[in-house]
Amino acid sequence: MPVSHPAVADSYARLSEVLPGLGVTVPGSGEELPAGGGWVAAASLAAGGAELDAFLAWDDAQVVRDYGQRARPDVIASFGLHRYAWPACLLITVPWFLHRRVPRYPAGHVAYDRTAAGLPLGRMAARPSGFACLPGDPAAALPGARVVADEEALRAEVRAAVAEHLEPVLAGFGPRMRRRGRALWGMATDEVVEGLWYVAHLFGEQERARRELELLLPGATKPYVGKAAFRELTGPDGEPLHTRDRASCCMFYTLRPEDTCATCPRTCDADRVDKLLATAG
Repeated sequence: MPVSHPAVADSYARLSEVLPGLGVTVPGSGEELPAGGGWVAAASLAAGGAELDAFLAWDDAQVVRDYGQRARPDVIASFGLHRYAWPACLLITVPWFLHRRVPRYPAGHVAYDRTAAGLPLGRMAARPSGFACLPGDPAAALPGARVVADEEALRAEVRAAVAEHLEPVLAGFGPRMRRRGRALWGMATDEVVEGLWYVAHLFGEQERARRELELLLPGATKPYVGKAAFRELTGPDGEPLHTRDRASCCMFYTLRPEDTCATCPRTCDADRVDKLLATAG
């Protein structure tokens, strides 16, 4: 099933070049979203029933297989939500970052399969319900286009599009997690920022991504909690090392307290420097 929507085709093709472990397809007009096998509809995750149970069983089995122990149910739910939300946010942020187009994906327009062979991040099938773009974009003549005034208006479209997609999904996961409300939207903030920041590094545009994300999430942009929160540390030889302060915790520390990530709220700056240097090496 090829990427067939002209507003997003180039963006997703570029994403596939740098991140081949994630597959993105766009069903053609009149085609149904894929179902069966490993596919789960985002709307089913939002419903919070048996399909969400089955989805989280994958995370439960993965933790037992890789770490030889069981995780708390709320930790499993946190892992599952992260593994869905990280690529789901890229569906919106990558077209914005690369081509200044912001597609809309209600939950009923996206399906996810993380069992596909050769795709460790899974594959997503997504049908835009429309998209926003800037004046002068050739895509403004396409069906479903909505022209907005300027860059700030387009940033507002990104925030709205991510919220439209994630709000029902967060509601579906919420009862299985100890965190609610602000904590879940803090997690959404982190997924937006860290997903695009990572992919922008693969594009060779990490510095531009930092600037763009600071404008996108400057703080006080409800329902999001926190801001992009980038900052710079200094390495032992005076080299600049970029990090950020997460608005949420991924809960991995419950499995490996000594092996937190470089942006974890529990990681002090000295340990962050060590982790960043080890990653760079």
